[in-house]
Amino acid sequence: MASTVNNFTIAVGTVNGTGSASSNAVLAKSLFRMGVPVAAKNLFPSNIAGLPTWFLIRLTEEGYQCRSENREVVVAMNPSTLVEDIASVAPGGVLLLDESVRKKEDIERDDITCFAVPFVEISREHAPDVRLRKLLANMVYVGVVSHLLDLDKDTVMEAIADQFSKKEKVVSLNQKVVQAGMDYAAEHLDRSTVPFKVEVREQSEKKLFIEGNTSMAMGALMGGCTVVAWYPITPSSGFCEEFIRLATEYRTDGEEKRFADVQAEDELASLGLVLGAGWAGARAMTATAGPGIALMGEFAGFGYYAEIPAVIFDVQRVGPSTGMPTRTQQSDVQLCAHLSHGDTEHVLLLPSGPEELYEFGQLAFDLAERLQTPIFVLTDLDMGMNSWMCKPLEYPEKGFDRGKVLDMEGLKKMESFNRYKDVDDDGIPYRTLPGTPHPLAPYFTRGSGHTTAAEYTEDPVEYQEVVDRIKKKIEGSVQWTPAPVEGGDAKADLGILHFGSTSFAVEEAMNLLSAEGIETRDLRIRAFPLHDEVVEFVQSCKVVFVAEQNRDGQLADLVRLKVPGSAGKIKKVLYYGGLPMAAGPIVEGVKANLEEPVRA
Repeated sequence: MASTVNNFTIAVGTVNGTGSASSNAVLAKSLFRMGVPVAAKNLFPSNIAGLPTWFLIRLTEEGYQCRSENREVVVAMNPSTLVEDIASVAPGGVLLLDESVRKKEDIERDDITCFAVPFVEISREHAPDVRLRKLLANMVYVGVVSHLLDLDKDTVMEAIADQFSKKEKVVSLNQKVVQAGMDYAAEHLDRSTVPFKVEVREQSEKKLFIEGNTSMAMGALMGGCTVVAWYPITPSSGFCEEFIRLATEYRTDGEEKRFADVQAEDELASLGLVLGAGWAGARAMTATAGPGIALMGEFAGFGYYAEIPAVIFDVQRVGPSTGMPTRTQQSDVQLCAHLSHGDTEHVLLLPSGPEELYEFGQLAFDLAERLQTPIFVLTDLDMGMNSWMCKPLEYPEKGFDRGKVLDMEGLKKMESFNRYKDVDDDGIPYRTLPGTPHPLAPYFTRGSGHTTAAEYTEDPVEYQEVVDRIKKKIEGSVQWTPAPVEGGDAKADLGILHFGSTSFAVEEAMNLLSAEGIETRDLRIRAFPLHDEVVEFVQSCKVVFVAEQNRDGQLADLVRLKVPGSAGKIKKVLYYGGLPMAAGPIVEGVKANLEEPVRA
């Protein structure tokens, strides 16, 4: 039988809280270390234990990192989702199930290959304890899958050793169980009937396989952050926890911590702490998701008008939650862009992938101090809580940009200092830090009602001067924020705008469209306010599709405001079911809109 090599998806259906995370990580890491491009997606419920969870591992020679809508190899370990898992197997695919739950003969599909394996029984001789036996059953399917797909045994065993690196007995036990699974498969299962195979490649050589939140935490550390104030919320908690772990390792001098981490009583309080630290001169951050962003509104506005540096990481999810807090979405774009009451417009960074999570994690602190304002970094659950292939993360070469900070020597050269005066005609005033030993240094920090000298006022003219100057500053931020990245066929008159994790699905969708004779070019937006390149791109296209993961097309509406004369060209291509974006909805959305008339 001819095999499909390195181009299929493995789906494992289990129960949350049964220890399958380690088994799935071993599989994903083994494939990655065999040099095969891997995209791993963990689909898990919001409760602690008991509900269904799936883990998807996609292999492609092309290196696609988005979710595939097909499941060619399915491991069905959860009785409650067995019917669904059986139906999910693509025609010609392979199903592995526990024979204690369903017999092979009872599977009413003749278009797939089915194996019934006694997973729990195989683990019995290694685990007399019932609870441990259920955990080790997951390692049995690692062994079975490894044999059927021809994974390199030594690589699998090394991945197990790394997964449980500090527990020698646990490593040995898990390796024995995986070997038992391999042995059973070799003796009882006919590998020649499996139409899928993994072959060694070199496409992951000199690359990392890293969780997005970890990459972003490393960026924040390299960006000089010394204060994190946060309130736990999925899917951003792992980011804060990883930052604290890194800071504990690298910012501890003897027994003295050279950083501060504060778990506040709520999200509003956490941003208040960050603003206090930023006002005092520290590089400070908080992290949250949509519900927390909503609670931060008042302090976000205060930071905007008082012009205090702060960094807010928003790992977006479906919301408002509790309903689907462990599902991914890009639904906070407009919320963050104009968070708070009054005339606010914030700077947003829109990274895509681990490299930019790391890079923008540093850049955000430079921008916060350069612009003296809260900076929002918008990622999402898919990027944050899943592992990704990426190039090595480079050590930063340049120092920090502290912006317009006046020290004692700078103040000595001045006859007066007005905290909110636009000296350089760029909208950005100068600031001093508390404790600066000069009589000109002190000033009152105020919200929206202040003069250039930081004095209280409710004068209409003076208020308008403040908000107009801040608007000028924010609009001018485009000279420091990352410009859009253009790709695809430069001659195509069909354009696709996108950002964040959607970009990975766009890459595959463009190739699929090209195979059907539909050529496109794309522009990946990396910051808001939007750059002029967005205007130029829209004006140069016949139709522009904006692909994003929310119901209403939030980015598309912001683009329309930027290009009112060409707003009719904008077509929304949306997916908002909570799963990571796949190429299919983009392909279908583009093709469905091609028949509609285009207005100039």
